[in-house]
Amino acid sequence: MSATSESGFPIKADYVTTGERPGEYPFTRGIYEEMYLRKPWTMRQYAGFGSAKESNERYHQLVNAGTGGLSVAFDLPTQMGFDSDAEQSLGEVGRVGVAIDSLEDMRELFKGIPLDKVSTSMTINAPAAILLLMYEIVAAEQGVASDQISGTIQNDILKEYISRGTYIFPPKSSMRLICDVFEYCSANLPKWNSISVSGYHMAEAGANPVQEVAFTLSNAIAYLEAAKSRGQNIEQVASRMSFFFVSRTTVLEEVAKFRAARQVWAKIIKERFGISSERAMHLRFHTQTAGVQLTAAQPELNLVRVTLQAVAAVLGGTQSLHTNSFDEALGLPTEKAALLALRTQQVIAYESDLARTVDALAGSAAVEAMTNELVDAIEKLIAKVDELGGAVAGVEAGFQKSEIEKNAYRISQEIERKDRVIVGVNEFVSPPQPYQPLRVDESVATDQTTKLTTIRSARDEKTLADVLEKLKNAAQGDENLLPLIKSALLSNGTVGEICNALRSVWGSYRAPESW
Repeated sequence: MSATSESGFPIKADYVTTGERPGEYPFTRGIYEEMYLRKPWTMRQYAGFGSAKESNERYHQLVNAGTGGLSVAFDLPTQMGFDSDAEQSLGEVGRVGVAIDSLEDMRELFKGIPLDKVSTSMTINAPAAILLLMYEIVAAEQGVASDQISGTIQNDILKEYISRGTYIFPPKSSMRLICDVFEYCSANLPKWNSISVSGYHMAEAGANPVQEVAFTLSNAIAYLEAAKSRGQNIEQVASRMSFFFVSRTTVLEEVAKFRAARQVWAKIIKERFGISSERAMHLRFHTQTAGVQLTAAQPELNLVRVTLQAVAAVLGGTQSLHTNSFDEALGLPTEKAALLALRTQQVIAYESDLARTVDALAGSAAVEAMTNELVDAIEKLIAKVDELGGAVAGVEAGFQKSEIEKNAYRISQEIERKDRVIVGVNEFVSPPQPYQPLRVDESVATDQTTKLTTIRSARDEKTLADVLEKLKNAAQGDENLLPLIKSALLSNGTVGEICNALRSVWGSYRAPESW
């Protein structure tokens, strides 16, 4: 496709005439030859709060506003495998995401959303298998076949032990469940990305770009090796593996980071695993702008920060992008703020010329040098994780977590000394202005409890008990657990009840005190 500049000059698809081309190994310049020339990245907004009904209303607003993909935020009880009426859920129901206890909630969450047309990403890890099956069941009820739904389940438990903390089961059992998801998706959900290996949360915890990419790719290596040990087709697993990175305001380094990550991953797939499939070598990634860089002080400035971060992601060749709302440092995004965040992407895609040429910063002395430096540093840190015995051994030793915490402390010291300027926080400070963030209705927890009571009183308890007992027995062996989890859901079992059945066999993980 051809494009013309404001001055009337033709804009070339690629201005680099020698060396590596976009879409060629090791994919430094992009995994596709044309990148955004035919269509822009997927504009995927992360949303979810309160009840399924409230979140569904927000989803319809986003779809009507032009978003091409939904990204579901779940509340903490759901992430931790507790029902809304559990003692551990007190005060957290619907707070940081939507409360999903049962199939009924999932039906309401996607009511009127065409699941054969909208790609959905679900940010869920420890109970990922359960939520994925709920989605598949609801799609089937809409008349959408399993082989037609598309999207991504995060399903990345290692980064939870490293940086985020919403784990349930011990690492070995969690890895087994993740491999069950790989196997199930390969057989039943061919368009679904069975894992999104995430560096985003490590970056939010304080990881620098080298740590973010190196620890993410080390985790991905661990998942492939686990799948290989199960006798699975790792070329197929790698081909459906996606990644999730942050995009900071440091535009040049972030562009170089994305380019370096693609190169290192392609080499890992080809040289370490001996896979020649280009699809498997493609580091396909979603990007979210850096929530940790947003400030409660002068929150409108976050519009500028998010724009810079989005520009970095686009210049870096992301496949999909979520732009944070400017008010997220104060609370849940308001409807107006969420719409502005989406419009930011649309302005970049349709009013700027960033999407009219491929890898626009290729040949930049700064970006090329930074890319090379990052490749070298990332590979050295991956080698260090390998020396420890791999990502799982590193997690058990607390290595990645410790390294990230050291970097987070360094950043906080730089901010305190004003070596790192944060406008509106430690320099150029203005008097605070009143702002009314979105608040979750306190009645959400009560309503969820009432729904759970109704569901439990209407179901066949013996049928569910029999299925859960079979699930416990299977959890002690090595058969794939997803068919039994699906049976439990169809018997109106809840997220908490299914997780409790697995807890009774595997136990709950507790991080070492030395952490």
